[in-house]
Amino acid sequence: MLVIIPAWNEEAPLPKVLASLHATLPECDVVVVSDGSTDRTAAVAKAAGAAVVELPYNLGIGGALRAGFRYAVREGYQRGVQFDADGQHDPTQIAKLLAALDAGADMAIGSRFAADDEYAVGKVRGGAMGLLRFTVRRLTGQPFTDTSSGFRGFNRSVLEFFADTYPSEYMESVEALLLAHREGFNVVEVPVRMQERQGGTASNRNVKLLYHYSRLLLTIAAGASGHAKTRQERQASQRQAMAQHPAGVFDAVPAPGESPA
Repeated sequence: MLVIIPAWNEEAPLPKVLASLHATLPECDVVVVSDGSTDRTAAVAKAAGAAVVELPYNLGIGGALRAGFRYAVREGYQRGVQFDADGQHDPTQIAKLLAALDAGADMAIGSRFAADDEYAVGKVRGGAMGLLRFTVRRLTGQPFTDTSSGFRGFNRSVLEFFADTYPSEYMESVEALLLAHREGFNVVEVPVRMQERQGGTASNRNVKLLYHYSRLLLTIAAGASGHAKTRQERQASQRQAMAQHPAGVFDAVPAPGESPA
């Protein structure tokens, strides 16, 4: 099992996060995708024993995650867990995601709001998240409580799917949920505990946050991300591509220790 950590300038919280992961799940592997970081994110990740993929410039969390999914597929992992570098996610809760995969889910989302304890968010963010929950419920028929959660577990099929299709825009987590549902994957939600971020660089605030929520709602309404190929068509396309280019579609992701092309 591989823990995938997208990280942009997270040198402060990252050592504690990686130490906690190792103490809780010493058997798991970790890859940190340094998303064009200008601090020592990559260096502290390597010092902690994690594999590192260094992107030459900042792609945003969607691009970093796609690189992480490609790394997972290339290295043969059967399961992956998306995990934040900023200290919000609790390694002890990973077991809940894996249990959901064991029970037959293809993708498991850790929800901050389905758990017993309260997780506070601001009024603007809370209102926007409520609208997204309503929209996603109408589109999927499932009552997801935390559509933007970045704490998720995936089986091999979903790793392969997202290695090719993961959205690149901010708030990509909601689009990814809808993509997986439309593809026919079994997506479930499990209650987990989360903490407030302990450091690093927050992605967006206030006006920018409203802009991205608005963009996402427009994208959903327009169905811009709802026309993916069927899984069978995609697998056939990938087999053909692999036959023509044996190195596969993962050449753009450097192996640990390699420099990006």
